[in-house]
Amino acid sequence: MTKNSFYITTTLPYVNAPLHMGHALELIRADAIARCKKLYGFDVYFNTGTDEHGIKIYEKAKEQNLDVQDFVDQGFETFKKQLKMFGMSDDVHFVRTTDKHHIESAQYFWKLVEKNGFIYKKNYETKYCKSCESEKTDSELENDECKEHLGVKISVINEENYFFKYSSFQDKLLNFYEKNPNFIIPDFRFNEIKTFVKNGLQDFSISRLKAKMPWGIEVPGDSEHVMYVWFDALVNYISTLGWPENSPRLVEEGVGGGDENLFEKFWVNGTPTQYCGKDNTRFQGAMWQAMLFAADVPNSHQIIVDGFITGEGGIKMSKSLGNVVDPRDIVDEYGVEALRYFLLKEVSSFEDSPFTIERFKDSYNSGLANGLGNLSSRILTLSEKYLEKCPEIPEVTDFTEYFKIYEEFDLKKVMDYIWDKIQNLDKKIQETQPFKVVKIDEEKGREMIKELILELYTIARMLNPVMPETNEKLKKLIRENKKPEAPLFLRKE
Repeated sequence: MTKNSFYITTTLPYVNAPLHMGHALELIRADAIARCKKLYGFDVYFNTGTDEHGIKIYEKAKEQNLDVQDFVDQGFETFKKQLKMFGMSDDVHFVRTTDKHHIESAQYFWKLVEKNGFIYKKNYETKYCKSCESEKTDSELENDECKEHLGVKISVINEENYFFKYSSFQDKLLNFYEKNPNFIIPDFRFNEIKTFVKNGLQDFSISRLKAKMPWGIEVPGDSEHVMYVWFDALVNYISTLGWPENSPRLVEEGVGGGDENLFEKFWVNGTPTQYCGKDNTRFQGAMWQAMLFAADVPNSHQIIVDGFITGEGGIKMSKSLGNVVDPRDIVDEYGVEALRYFLLKEVSSFEDSPFTIERFKDSYNSGLANGLGNLSSRILTLSEKYLEKCPEIPEVTDFTEYFKIYEEFDLKKVMDYIWDKIQNLDKKIQETQPFKVVKIDEEKGREMIKELILELYTIARMLNPVMPETNEKLKKLIRENKKPEAPLFLRKE
């Protein structure tokens, strides 16, 4: 059987700071989708990595008196460690924007876009947010500060730069959106992008003077300029697949060729899917798509947009307000599975959601310690006491309904589906009381316990994409017919 190909990627976080809760949300969700697709029989390419160019990377390195390459190397190692902390798949593929191959790919992409007539040079002046690494209009500012990064004064750029003819792609983008009604999920984010494009697109700068900002990929044919960080970074989604060496069109032209044509397999013939936060929607859903048009490269298949993680009452997380929750602290105290559980079940799939220690702890105790953990312990205790061995586990279980939920990318709905099964199984124990029946009618009681074990095993299987460690631990206990020596999830007072 030939497997279907599925490609999924996250955005690339900057390496100037450890990953925050928003990063954890995006990475864990993409990981859950990747794991599900593998279970469903897809050949999956899961891409993530680090964005290592731009002014804020350069300034942060200088602030710490470090060589910039040494600084980004350290940041990448920190990134990989945190990915393990989030329980990411072992076969995830990493791309770095300072990789030699990515640099060459970005430069080749530039040359294609330039050759096709969509790059030109001009003088301009603009207001620029270093934290966003993007230009800002007056409506996006408050007291001369970016509304997304209050406290950071806006910079003014006045220089000669190269520009991308973004304005040329309004009609083409709108036509593409019309033909692909599910291109951006959720639909209200898609409506925002369509409105944005309908209102008209402005050409944007895609280079910086090297004399002012030397940390970037050199513009082909002009050593005085480096690429604007976003123009460079977006190319990672195809450079990680070996583009352009194994692009079918370019192979025909004699430009390249590769032993394993990952680009054709996962981008051209697969369903390239990208996760991003809502502040990234314009970059992924419009800018990147226009760039792909300009280079004659097939477009993305879907963009999935997360909301923000906020503090209590929807207030943006801020160190000055003291409402920041570090994912590393959560993992240190509660474990990676508890973090995955909360972000997948208690955080809205598409809207902003608050993350507080109190809310996390309440959910952990009710859903994991008292919920899944207590249920598993009760059933496994009965099984160990009254069954000689684990009942035969069916090789095939119909998970069609379960897998179908993933197609909507509504992972909260997935978790609610699993926890409904957990609550129903707990209710079944309360109503049928096998612990009493087995003492009166041992054979009937044993059959009831076997049934409970099989239902628990089905739940364990469903946990595979979302809580993989718990999935393995629970299946092992069931097969060995042993009750847990310690609670799966210790209740926190």
